[in-house]
Amino acid sequence: MKNNPPLNFDIHQAFTILAKEVETYQVPVIDLMAAQSTDPYRILIATILSARTKDEVTAKAAGRLFKQAPSLESLALLPEEKIAKLIYPVGFYKTKARHLSSLPGQLADLYNSQIPDTVESLIKLPGVGRKTANLVVCLAFNKPAICVDTHVHRITNIWGYVQTSTPLQTEMALREKLPTQYWARINSILVAFGQGTCRPLRPHCDRCIINNLCPKIGVTARRLPDKSTSPDSSRPKKLISWNVNGIRAIEKKGFTEIVNELNPDILALQEIKAQPDQLSDQLLNLAGYQSYWLPAEKKGYSGVCIYTKTKPIRVIYGLGEDVADREGRVLTLEFDNYYFINTYFPNAQHGLKRLEFKLDFNRHILNFCQNLFPKKSVLITGDFNVAHQPIDLENPDNNEKNPGFSPPERAWMDDFIKAGYQDTFRMYNQQPGQYTWWSYRFNARARNIGWRIDYFFIDQNSKSRVKSADILSSIMGSDHCPVQIIFK
Repeated sequence: MKNNPPLNFDIHQAFTILAKEVETYQVPVIDLMAAQSTDPYRILIATILSARTKDEVTAKAAGRLFKQAPSLESLALLPEEKIAKLIYPVGFYKTKARHLSSLPGQLADLYNSQIPDTVESLIKLPGVGRKTANLVVCLAFNKPAICVDTHVHRITNIWGYVQTSTPLQTEMALREKLPTQYWARINSILVAFGQGTCRPLRPHCDRCIINNLCPKIGVTARRLPDKSTSPDSSRPKKLISWNVNGIRAIEKKGFTEIVNELNPDILALQEIKAQPDQLSDQLLNLAGYQSYWLPAEKKGYSGVCIYTKTKPIRVIYGLGEDVADREGRVLTLEFDNYYFINTYFPNAQHGLKRLEFKLDFNRHILNFCQNLFPKKSVLITGDFNVAHQPIDLENPDNNEKNPGFSPPERAWMDDFIKAGYQDTFRMYNQQPGQYTWWSYRFNARARNIGWRIDYFFIDQNSKSRVKSADILSSIMGSDHCPVQIIFK
């Protein structure tokens, strides 16, 4: 938790204004279901389904499931495979199907087949975290509870009403400070407000109804387009890199909407896990972009691509190294005054069984960069599959012999920097707790137990061209989040 004292933000005035404002916004699906029914079973199931899933997908999946399983007893009769088919394509549908399949038995063993009405009891159930538990307590049992999701956490910190680092810390701080009359409504109001106006990226401060109240802590508001100017080569460019962990999977999680909101000039993706002939026309021909692809020969594995608004002078596919190129790991675009290299570094794998392959790849990529360096600026980005320093992961002492933090991998990063390449993020941010990858297990992302393994590097001679560097940790859809630089 941050140490600076919270600002004296007028929470009463903000809630009075926003409660009226969001009446015209789209209602979050869980609140809509709660308005139709206060059945604890339905609210619990719908809330479990809604995690990391768009509202319209949740609503349809819940509807299909409730037709087959309108009660806890009927849910117990459905095989896990059937549940998975009914709820597809909600996020992590296989995991959720496993949780839902075991839920009736867990409720029978722990609570005599009754859904409990306290947060402490609910979080003992499979697939139920604090956010879900608080929602159920509030919506199904009409008891005081504070549901904190990323919107509540983010916006209350923007206001300076709390100064916290994780949603759990935010929940605890709000329980101490927030007047109880706002507990039940804070989630629905701020989710609607966060989706409609105070968005995670480029919030619409220009039309925000509480603009005069908000201190805008840590906010970079959207810039309205200047119609008097046109894009040119001297304009600063937004460059983004993202390991999407399957481009077809992330398409179902709103990928094109995310790209439209981010609006990068160049978007580099890693681990696309698809051949171009397996992709939709929307992915192949993303509006406003040209796309270049280097998939792995093995289907469903590795692969990189780049979307760019500006046509490159030349495209370089691979490194000229047979094994690495067959795995689709390096794609380079040449522009007028810089090279843009998108790279998906190998994982050393459990027991470091692929460490030598990775180190060999590392040597080739350094040679590749050094051959380009004398000609023009070199930018290299991607998933490097290594946390460089102890500051770059949550538990360094427990990972010294593990892939991604082994001494040989980290030593190569030292050599790479000594060879003349700058870690752009550390040019601007020296704080711990800044991560780009979190395990899907143990609620790691919500607890911010992660690793920083995604980077933008630039050659030392060109580092003045980098104007900012950020980790876009609020962007969901993958186990990685995007990283971004502004490049002049």
